[in-house]
Amino acid sequence: MTEIRLYNSRTRRKETFEPLDPANVRMYVCGPTVYDRAHLGNARPVVTFDVLFRLLRHVYGEGAVTYVRNFTDVDDKINAAAQARRAAGDPRSLEDLIRERTDETIGWYHADMDALGALRPSHEPRATEWIGAMIAMIEGLIAKGHAYAAEGHVLFRVRSYAAYGALSGRSVDDMIAGARVEVAPFKEDPMDFVLWKPSDDELPGWDSPWGRGRPGWHIECSAMAHELLGASFDIHGGGIDLQFPHHENEIAQSCCAHPEGGFARVWMHNEMLQVEGKKMSKSLGNFFTVRDLLDGNWSGGWKVPGEVIRFVFLSTHYRSPMDWTVEKAENAKDTLRNWFRLSEPENPDGYGLHCVLPHLADDLNTAEAIGALHALAANGQGAALRYALNLLGLDPSSDWWREGRDERTSDGLSIGVSWSGVRPPEQIELASALAFQWANLRKRKEYAAADDLRASAGFSGLELRATKERDAHAEIKDHFDPAKLEALK
Repeated sequence: MTEIRLYNSRTRRKETFEPLDPANVRMYVCGPTVYDRAHLGNARPVVTFDVLFRLLRHVYGEGAVTYVRNFTDVDDKINAAAQARRAAGDPRSLEDLIRERTDETIGWYHADMDALGALRPSHEPRATEWIGAMIAMIEGLIAKGHAYAAEGHVLFRVRSYAAYGALSGRSVDDMIAGARVEVAPFKEDPMDFVLWKPSDDELPGWDSPWGRGRPGWHIECSAMAHELLGASFDIHGGGIDLQFPHHENEIAQSCCAHPEGGFARVWMHNEMLQVEGKKMSKSLGNFFTVRDLLDGNWSGGWKVPGEVIRFVFLSTHYRSPMDWTVEKAENAKDTLRNWFRLSEPENPDGYGLHCVLPHLADDLNTAEAIGALHALAANGQGAALRYALNLLGLDPSSDWWREGRDERTSDGLSIGVSWSGVRPPEQIELASALAFQWANLRKRKEYAAADDLRASAGFSGLELRATKERDAHAEIKDHFDPAKLEALK
């Protein structure tokens, strides 16, 4: 069996992965808070742990891996989005508006992550479906002296867990000195964190022994992980931004609630993402969602196929900061187009697996795996390349990269049209008509009108040019806008 080695954030070293039960390998990854579209940074852990999920399924068997990724559907940002809809005149109850918003956002998330080639996890629990388990865990923590009720809140006693700070490598006193912590008169200690908080009549809430309220963020993952994976499981993953306080708090409350278990044995964290060398932010104008890329609404101006986004992610090791650039995306598109074209054989060759598997088994070294793919392509090993691409979740059977051509002669003018992916016949006809019109203008030496048509077509996503073989060639770009092309008829 392939030996897998993973970097454990808790021990700060690479370790041989030995599952608690090889017949049931268990992994939990923190999922999104579903109030809006997933931005590009949200997608990096999805792709990272999708590769790990695929690797574990390959090594231990598809039915031997349980992957849980949650949806946080109770949150102040979700409440604010629903309240804004009601303020805008929607007469429905806040509960109905929240459910509509979270259902809508989960639908968006699934569509966007599907486009990146990510497999659906085994379980995708919604926090609101596990409130009872959260209340039960909180009651147990109070009974053991690890939590206390105060003014409708329940708080975790951080100093009751001696190992607090081991994951992030900080002491409690250092954290108090260097961090901004919420100071409330009902807290015994500034570092104590909320397990339960009260809800007024305007906010979602559930009945509990401490009054009507809702759970704190950290208890959600602990309760759902315990219910679906048990007191001990193999891997817990997420972005490095969650290491503290979220994951630190998960460990403390879970190990105190279930001292018979060890919670997660291996902790894995992906590094953060930048855009063109800078932190992604709306104020810098470099913030965009996955859907913005897929639809072409970003600074690059073209529709980025999901496989291209995935390839850019995989080109950097998950524990290294990643920089998204227009140049990387364009190079990735060209590389994948060439690889997909080369990997056309229908009978994949297992040799490709042997080229990439050792790299993936070495702490998900996808950058080295991609280097192996370059070698396969350079040697013309298309069948092996196809096998390796599939293991990385890059699907050559998609259509965006396929190229089509149309050539015809009209009134003595030779016209060509080229495109990628699948295009409706009417769009090809329109492109051909515009190419013919442009060639005719040039033939009649109406160069100003020809230049205007070429510029307008280019703005629409259609490049017009003359070649040695053709009087006019129209190339339909990835970011073409059919509505604008229609207006140029």
